[in-house]
Amino acid sequence: MTADSERAGEPERTTEPERAGEVAGPSARVLPVRRSGFGEFVARAHARGQLVVQPRMGFSDPEEMRGGLLATKRARATTVGTLTLDSYTRVGEHDAARRALAAGVRLNGYPIVAQGSARTRAVLDGALDEGFPVQVRHGSARPQRIMTALAEAGLHATEGGPASYCLPYGRVPLRESVENWVECCRLLGAVRDLGEEPHLETFGGCMMGQLCPPSLLVAISLLEGLFFCQNGVTDVSLSYAQQTSGPQDEEAVAALRRLAAEFLPTPSWHIVVYTYMGVYPQTPEGAADLLAASARLAVRSGASRLIVKTAAEAFGIPTVEENVTALEHAARVAAGVTAPSGCAVSGSALSGSALAGSGAGAVPGPRVEADNEVYAEARAFVEAVLDLDEVVARSLPTAFERGYLDVPFCLHPDNAGLSRSTIDDSGRLRWTATGSMPLGRAAVTGLTRPLTSAGLLTSLSYVQRGYDRAELGRAAGRSITAVPSTSTSTSISTSSTPTPESTRP
Repeated sequence: MTADSERAGEPERTTEPERAGEVAGPSARVLPVRRSGFGEFVARAHARGQLVVQPRMGFSDPEEMRGGLLATKRARATTVGTLTLDSYTRVGEHDAARRALAAGVRLNGYPIVAQGSARTRAVLDGALDEGFPVQVRHGSARPQRIMTALAEAGLHATEGGPASYCLPYGRVPLRESVENWVECCRLLGAVRDLGEEPHLETFGGCMMGQLCPPSLLVAISLLEGLFFCQNGVTDVSLSYAQQTSGPQDEEAVAALRRLAAEFLPTPSWHIVVYTYMGVYPQTPEGAADLLAASARLAVRSGASRLIVKTAAEAFGIPTVEENVTALEHAARVAAGVTAPSGCAVSGSALSGSALAGSGAGAVPGPRVEADNEVYAEARAFVEAVLDLDEVVARSLPTAFERGYLDVPFCLHPDNAGLSRSTIDDSGRLRWTATGSMPLGRAAVTGLTRPLTSAGLLTSLSYVQRGYDRAELGRAAGRSITAVPSTSTSTSISTSSTPTPESTRP
């Protein structure tokens, strides 16, 4: 047995033919199952009951980046690697990235275009293999050169989306972003000529990182996954970011699984959960507790993969050691959680005849009903968009123009900006204003008190305060609930505001 095959939780590789279940969808044929290094790895790990854990790791120094990949690979967990790109590369300023490298400036990620394919291949040497796929994470609404660079380096897994990598991050017009991502799907699809199957993960379940009710996150995640399939990338993952309420999060992932089975024209999909993407706890214990909660959410909801965060999130970019600590902590927690029945396999062809007709292990466990409030709202969003045009590249921009999709607190000019949300007394995210969205009056709660700037800051720090207060309560020998009331008046220090690391992809 080789050292690589001995790494914790590595799925066995097989070559037997695999069978696809039938997938229902809006006038879409079922696409053939293709084998994918990234998607297949995750699927086989999930079939063995192993949660795949992944860091958001990126360093501009090639040796440091290679060391980070190797440390991730050797972690006591079932892992995949990450190249998170720098800010210059995300906005297409590749000459600026080159100048920074020449001047010895440390960037906040790996500049894959500026480094060139030969250097990136050297970074991947000894790390990337069948037992350790690597994904590129970038945050760009104009990622064509990124797609070309990753393919030239021998990579074929990345993430993003036409809306999720446009609206939160800049001012690129949404229609331009959609056109860019159509081209990117074509560029990424070209790796099939090299014998590899591309994988795309939507970032749609993480819009703005926080304070977006789960139904809209689920809908955008599903629509972007459908967009990828319609543009030729048929091995996909759908994201959902942990929010403010554990029970609501489980409902959301159940809803996402059901919608994927109903709408995606491919059986090759899985769910990826993100550890909370907003203002992070400042105490190490609070950060560890929040990460543990996300690991439990991933297992209980039948997700296949978890994007972790570290105890350093409130203060800066984590070190390699801090990332490995987080990966191993999440893996230990996940190993102690029992997955519900019906969630034993992911959305891959591994479902076989047991799930024929469902598309992909989409049957939720008994813990949460898939026909819940989040599902009803998310389906209303999806149907409203597809009623405009079943081709998502055409209907998605129109849906935002008409306010059918409207992300609260998003300042992008192509977002209507009429929706608002709040955290209710139970910790669930609720709509307080829906603008032109297809939800009706029933979706709006009675919590319509005016939202002040102080109230917004208090809401943004809701999770951070809850987990830090719980730790302070334990330290003081008394019990304090881990979820503070939204009515609590709290002074917010500048260190509690989101850092770039908090919301990077």
